Amino acid sequence: MNNNILVVAAHPDDEVLGCGGTIAKHVHEGDSVTVFFMTNGVSARAGDQSIEELKRKESAISALGKLGVENVKFGAFPDNKMDTVPLIEITQFIEKYVLEYAPNIIYTHFSDDLNIDHQLTHQAVMTACRPQSWSSVKEIYCFEVLSSTEWNSSTQNKFNPTKFVDITKYYSAKIEALMDYKQEMRAFPHSRSVEAVEALAIIRGAIVGLNRAEAFHVERIIE
Repeated sequence: MNNNILVVAAHPDDEVLGCGGTIAKHVHEGDSVTVFFMTNGVSARAGDQSIEELKRKESAISALGKLGVENVKFGAFPDNKMDTVPLIEITQFIEKYVLEYAPNIIYTHFSDDLNIDHQLTHQAVMTACRPQSWSSVKEIYCFEVLSSTEWNSSTQNKFNPTKFVDITKYYSAKIEALMDYKQEMRAFPHSRSVEAVEALAIIRGAIVGLNRAEAFHVERIIE
């Protein structure tokens, strides 16, 4: 039986940074993958962002196409201002797609990321996917996003992964997809650089004896 996967990300590029290799692996194994973005990722920036919004959407579609994903949805919540929207509205928006696509596995943000949109996306996903008998959702995993997860306050919970996915065969596809977001990447030694992405994949892999890996915090597994 193939899996039905829903990836809920705050901004276009979070999905590739956080679980691009895992997405490609799911697609290769015959699973159905839908990626849903909460914001456009650019509207909080200065100036007229209408052109940049279009470019970011095109980048997302192209990037996910390289990972084998065809079903991509875009929300319209305010970028880096999701805290101006009542949580119930965000939750209900996600609930609609959970009911529509009936995923059994969800990937989303870690609860204690520095970015407020990441935090609220996580909270809304957990609220929308309350463990009820009729729910399709059986597994929830949280990914890490460089320049947010590791930059959180020392007073917050640290990302301590307990699930590791071998992405050795899919790492090149992850990097190719990430190049569609090159405007969001930075020069090394910035945390959101290609070199840092590779370093993280190597260390996550080495922790469990793999060449390259993506790591996840396990929120829930129901068997």
